[in-house]
Amino acid sequence: MESFLNRYRNITVLLLTILAQLVLLSLQVKNDQNVGFIRSWTVTAVSPLAKLVDALRGGSIGFVRDYIRLHDSDAENRRLQQEVDRQKLEIVFLKNELNTADRAKALQLFQAKIPSKTLPSSVIMMGLGTDSMVFVDRGSVNGVMRGMGVLTPDGILGKVTAAYLASSQVLLVTDPEFAAGVVSGKNHARGTLKGYDGHLCKVDYVAFEDKVEPGDWFYTSGDDRMFPSGFPVGVVKSVQPGQPFKEIMLEPSGMARGLEDVLIVLDAVHQEIPNTPPGSQPVYVAPPPPTTGDAEVATPAAQGAAAGTEADRLKAAYKSSGDAQGHTFGEDAPHSKPPDFTKVPGAGTGPAAKGPAPPVPAPATKGTAPEQKQPGGGQ
Repeated sequence: MESFLNRYRNITVLLLTILAQLVLLSLQVKNDQNVGFIRSWTVTAVSPLAKLVDALRGGSIGFVRDYIRLHDSDAENRRLQQEVDRQKLEIVFLKNELNTADRAKALQLFQAKIPSKTLPSSVIMMGLGTDSMVFVDRGSVNGVMRGMGVLTPDGILGKVTAAYLASSQVLLVTDPEFAAGVVSGKNHARGTLKGYDGHLCKVDYVAFEDKVEPGDWFYTSGDDRMFPSGFPVGVVKSVQPGQPFKEIMLEPSGMARGLEDVLIVLDAVHQEIPNTPPGSQPVYVAPPPPTTGDAEVATPAAQGAAAGTEADRLKAAYKSSGDAQGHTFGEDAPHSKPPDFTKVPGAGTGPAAKGPAPPVPAPATKGTAPEQKQPGGGQ
């Protein structure tokens, strides 16, 4: 490097001198904006690097700020989510408390209404491996005994099969091992209720000639010495004829609202078998008949003539003609003059039903006789 400078010393000095002159000139010379060229060049060269540094600085600060802010937001979100979950649990708890209070009130009203002595109880768990057996929280210390009936305000639920010290085992009506005496409320057809498939029951030993229809209600008959008579059992879903007994499928009503609060019958008092379904069932009411402005009351003869078969209308027409001629069928003396049936509309051409029913004339007043034309043409 030294040899190169020593060899081209003059040229190097000249170039450095020219460069210095250019720098001095650039400091003195300004553009049309009154800005020196050297300053303009420096700013132009440094601006991209400054922008890059500023972008990196702003991005870093923004990232840190957003991270801190998002971290706080995430913590706030978790806190709000926990608050929402707590509120949901409180709502569920309050709803359960309200339902429990409603069921307890309904059970209390039903218990006060029936004459039998009952003991309120609650279902605490289902039987292991079966859905037709439950356990309740009342036992022998409360007076519960094996064989007592268990019911709800909607109907019978089952019977106690084992009474322990503080709990009891209840067999539900849907179990095939369950049996109870029942009677229909409409026609008092007696039979035996048995469980069928875990959801429905069947009524056995109903005679073929007994009238039972879908929609009929069955009630406890009291014959089993377990349930008092008069409690609802369920509604008939289907009836199949058979010999010598009908095949009746029944939907139990005691399990309609779930298995939660029940009554155990401690002292049974029989009730009357109602002839109508329970009051909670909907009742159909037909609309009123249409009314007309000038409705006329039809006479019995006119009603008979307008209704019935062709023979009924023809009979009514002949009777109306006889009444108009003063003849009473079945009451006139023997050998009396018969009425003139040629005055009956349609009598000579066929059934009277082909024409309109004859109008009913006004009956003759006492002391006067209706005008009759004799067959010979005399009065």
